[in-house]
Amino acid sequence: MSLAIGARLGPYGAVSVLLATAALGAAYLPARRATRIDPIEALRYE
Repeated sequence: MSLAIGARLGPYGAVSVLLATAALGAAYLPARRATRIDPIEALRYE
């Protein structure tokens, strides 16, 4: 019974991991860039 459940959730699990990785990358990269910017410099150009 566990093989049938595992086989059914396999593609969904793979897509879930792929989407979670993409979401983390989309959130992490701008946040990492923002930590490198001096707040005073960012406000000066705004």
